[in-house]
Amino acid sequence: VRPLGFPWETQDPFLFCAYHKDDYPKGNAHMGPADSLAGRNIGQDFTIKDGWRMYHGSEIPGFPYHPHRGFETITIVKEGFVDHTDSMGAAGRFGAGDVQWMTAGKGVQHSEMFPLIYEDKENPLEMFQIWLNLPAKDKMVEPHFKMLWNDEVPVWKETDAEGRSTEVQLVAGKLGERKAARPTPNSWAVSEDHEVTVLTLTMEPGAEWQLPATGPGVTRNLYFYKGSTLTVEDQEVSVDRSVEVAPGETISLKNGSDTGYLLILQGKPIAEPVAKYGPFVMNTPEEIRQAMMDYGRTEFGGWPWPNREQVHDRAKGRFALHADGTEELKSI
Repeated sequence: VRPLGFPWETQDPFLFCAYHKDDYPKGNAHMGPADSLAGRNIGQDFTIKDGWRMYHGSEIPGFPYHPHRGFETITIVKEGFVDHTDSMGAAGRFGAGDVQWMTAGKGVQHSEMFPLIYEDKENPLEMFQIWLNLPAKDKMVEPHFKMLWNDEVPVWKETDAEGRSTEVQLVAGKLGERKAARPTPNSWAVSEDHEVTVLTLTMEPGAEWQLPATGPGVTRNLYFYKGSTLTVEDQEVSVDRSVEVAPGETISLKNGSDTGYLLILQGKPIAEPVAKYGPFVMNTPEEIRQAMMDYGRTEFGGWPWPNREQVHDRAKGRFALHADGTEELKSI
């Protein structure tokens, strides 16, 4: 059992997990906060002030364009909107219940901004970003992103013997007979043998639920990020804790007196050396140096968009524009 920090501690095959909960105010004409930015460390605003942060944004909250190589990002949005643009010319807007899965592979620049679409009401945001490693053989594959829209992500409720329910959102992997939508083609999660599972739980007060057993060697971490208490097997833990549990066993969970919220990450380790430097994750320091040289020379395709903090038209619905020009359109 460990306290949750920022970011959350993970295990192979996962590299990183950040939970963002920001109660953004009404938006202004540029989809930034209608409130003053005075007193904020603009460009590095990671301290919650008045319930929200700007992160690396100067006018709009979020993460202006930056590079990645050698891993994948899984972005799960519970509330609010994220605007995506990248160096492949791809773009998108996704919101509550949607998931974006992006393979950085040999190198991509992307921007993730949080547009405050509504001028007449607040714009709360709640999301996770998870970094999933790639094995050495796939670190230099072509970049690719895929949208898992909310109507494609399995969500269901299970009821315990006392009639209390647990809602399950299955982002990756399988649980019983249910399977998540297929991830990007080169993901470590593509093979069922790797047992990569990403799911969220919403448990009613007092609800009981069982996490099925996995095969041997799978790392499994529960992140209890909102609620009061949670009993894992016979051990009670307080909120804002992560719990590492054993593979090969069914794990019994019993929620406390408040509605409980959990993220669960599990998967078979890639079990290769990891060399990390900021947005680059490779296997050796030499490969990190090469990534830096490649980015300095090519900028991973450059930046085809007019703004560092690129956002889409306020009236645009949820959508995905792929690098090959195909477009998916969804309503807000």
